[in-house]
Amino acid sequence: MKRPAKKHTYDDTLLVTVLILVLVGLILLTSTSAYNGRVKFHDSYYYLKKQGLATVLGMAGMLWIARIDYHRWIPLAVPGYLAAIGLSIAVMAFGKEYNGSKRWLSLGPFSFQPSEFAKVAVILFLAWLINRNVKKISKLRIMSGMMLSILPVVGLVGASNLSTAIIILGIAVTLIFVASPRYAQFIWMAVSGVGFLGIFLALESYRLERLAIWRNPEKYEKGYQTLQGLYAIGSGGLFGRGLGNSVQKLGFLPEAQNDMIFSIVCEELGLVGAGTIIVLFLILIWRFFVIATHAPDLFGALIAAGAMAHMMIQVILNIASQILYRIQELHFRLSVMVERRLFFCFWKWGLSLAYHVWYNRVACISYRWSPGMENMNRGRNLINEKKEEKEERDVPLYCSITVACNICSTLSDTQYKGEGK
Repeated sequence: MKRPAKKHTYDDTLLVTVLILVLVGLILLTSTSAYNGRVKFHDSYYYLKKQGLATVLGMAGMLWIARIDYHRWIPLAVPGYLAAIGLSIAVMAFGKEYNGSKRWLSLGPFSFQPSEFAKVAVILFLAWLINRNVKKISKLRIMSGMMLSILPVVGLVGASNLSTAIIILGIAVTLIFVASPRYAQFIWMAVSGVGFLGIFLALESYRLERLAIWRNPEKYEKGYQTLQGLYAIGSGGLFGRGLGNSVQKLGFLPEAQNDMIFSIVCEELGLVGAGTIIVLFLILIWRFFVIATHAPDLFGALIAAGAMAHMMIQVILNIASQILYRIQELHFRLSVMVERRLFFCFWKWGLSLAYHVWYNRVACISYRWSPGMENMNRGRNLINEKKEEKEERDVPLYCSITVACNICSTLSDTQYKGEGK
């Protein structure tokens, strides 16, 4: 008798969130890039057509890969990582330069960034490596060896793309942290990472210059783009100018359709629209976390955790590069009092979310597949045992966060009123 075919299931929440983000992204890209497309290529939909093709290919690839058992990728982990190193070297030798950066390889009419392939390769490689050494991962020597193994690709990518190198390094730290049952070693790793980053920044003066420009853009001629992005954010107010009504995208903000697109989103959709997009990304990250904690084995959990870390760090870096610069100095149309109250409210929610991620991470991932724990249900039992303590822990935690945020908000309001006098 022929066995029925195995039914493939998907996370509906994750799939719907991805589709919404893709659709919203295409709409915002059309609004943001229409002016530049018309000026440079005499076609308002030039960028939409390119991104639309990439979206169709990406969605098709996503659905195809989702139907493949992820264990089949295990034999490709090491070759994929070596290929990422080779492609990174090829970029330095034969890469296509655009706006002063050599990050692309051209294959006929198509071009791509090998650094994007390196992110996926590092996730698969470290998931394979950690899965092989899970019984020894608590040893500092093993953890250090794992971090050293990904430094070649971090260094090669970082030579031309520092932000992507930070993302790859963050993915590696997250995966090792998720799999390790001990935390003391991460203090040493954090100190070493800061030292490595400091040396890496000091090797090229332009890297320190970019950091200085980000901190004080008004003091540098090259800070023009950052300032224009801040003007766009500040002029959006609570509800924005309206979709398609941005002023900064009309030649004032360079490359508005690329890394600075979130500034235009804030200008056109305001704080409400930008906040909604951030919430969608939070839902996406949350679903990755849920999938990781319910994975049938450690390899699957690490792949999901790597995807979560990738998305989380990418979003944080992209948004932080545009809005974290002295946000209190921006003259929003929204009153400063309301703005600051909203800021501390989001801060409180963020800390609470971080606490829950940490709490569940310890119970579901670290202990579930720790060495010597043959019974996978022990992680679930641990969760049930800690649920009794959860309410006792949550109440003082939320109270302390609320009190701290309210004190900061009150001090900010008092300062604002004093400045008004």
